[in-house]
Amino acid sequence: MDTIKAMDAFAALAHDTRLDVFRLLIKQGETGMAAGDMAETLNLNQTTLSANLAVLLRAGLIQSHRDGRSVRYAANLEGLRGLLRFIMEDCCGGRAELCEPILKELVCDC
Repeated sequence: MDTIKAMDAFAALAHDTRLDVFRLLIKQGETGMAAGDMAETLNLNQTTLSANLAVLLRAGLIQSHRDGRSVRYAANLEGLRGLLRFIMEDCCGGRAELCEPILKELVCDC
């Protein structure tokens, strides 16, 4: 991940609604959640949710797929790993490979 993409991801998460959406999707795992269910769970209207989902999608933090007539969203764990790798890139005296076990534990393939 480069600096521009990291800044996009941080900007996307620097909003209370988007952070709530992202955390909800992290909890849901790879099955994700339909947009309507997210709106109901977080007490958001569809327009607000759609705008915030678009920002998270552009930042590479979530992904979507069509499920019949609805769209399901899920956290993009690889995008999250990329952001964490960017943050930890110079850890351990520039030996980022030493931090790889930490990254795997923080963002598991549950």
